[in-house]
Amino acid sequence: MISALSIPSPGEEWRAFNLGQWLRDIGLSWFSLDITINAYALCILLGIAAAVWLTHVRLTRRGAEPWIVLDIALFAVPLGIIGGRIYHVVTHPADYFFPGADLLRVLYIWEGGMAIFGALIGGAVGAYIGCRVTGIRFWSFADALAPGLLIAQAFGRLGNWFNQELFGLPTDLPWGLEIDRPNAAIPVGLPEDVLFHPTFLYEIVWNLAGAALLLLIDARLRVQWGKLLGGYLIWYGVGRSVFETIRLDPSELFLGVRVNVWAAWAAVLLGIIIVIVQRRRHPGAEPGPYVAGRGWTPEAGVDSEAVYTETDLAGKDAALVAEKSGAPSATSGPAANA
Repeated sequence: MISALSIPSPGEEWRAFNLGQWLRDIGLSWFSLDITINAYALCILLGIAAAVWLTHVRLTRRGAEPWIVLDIALFAVPLGIIGGRIYHVVTHPADYFFPGADLLRVLYIWEGGMAIFGALIGGAVGAYIGCRVTGIRFWSFADALAPGLLIAQAFGRLGNWFNQELFGLPTDLPWGLEIDRPNAAIPVGLPEDVLFHPTFLYEIVWNLAGAALLLLIDARLRVQWGKLLGGYLIWYGVGRSVFETIRLDPSELFLGVRVNVWAAWAAVLLGIIIVIVQRRRHPGAEPGPYVAGRGWTPEAGVDSEAVYTETDLAGKDAALVAEKSGAPSATSGPAANA
């Protein structure tokens, strides 16, 4: 039942707009191209931009060359998009493979359909390649990226709202989501005024809260060696395992459980393993964001702070750790490529 607090969904006219026509309408009559901008694609791009910017800030503070994150993103972003799309198509085969289906729709990512777990796998492969090329330590990059991942995912869920997809089960809660009919995900026979759980909003709130928590933990504890990435996997996996169970869209099942729930549980397990293993393997501080022999030194006068080599950075981190523990500090040498 629609209430005063129910959440309306954007109409069809909000899902895409013609950039060329808009430019002509404001007086740029010479612009003759018709460029369609999809809200879903725009949300994805804004999320990527936000994650790249935040990662740049965090990685630079760790001693990396400014904007080296762009070199890594050249590998991570395309492979992340490809991985996310492949995972979605594989877990929703009925949406793309049926008699008379247009198989090219498999490529139409602007229509919606990106799976974060596939994007994480593809993006991780791309990030590893980018880190190898740039000399950045993979775990340093992963920790710098972790909060930005949650922010990017929040933007992506906003795109789902524009597409009126991935909503939850029917609900009589006052903040239920209004969905236009017809919609293939709505079971036949439900009344027209039924509201649905706004799972997009639940996940946006959860992701933003997780990003804030990771930033706070890192600010207080200087989390390194991939342990912040482990925290991200645990936080996101726990939330996703809950939200996935109330989603209404069809999904492949394994042993009666949605595939994405299994993936969420796997993310939690992997996060726990990363935290435990990395704590045992690397009890000390990272010797800077670069692997041995691949450091970066800013030109004299460019940076107002002192120029540190990789060994110097190790000494600084060790001193900070010792200061917090009350133990005397000692400089450690560069660690092996993580």
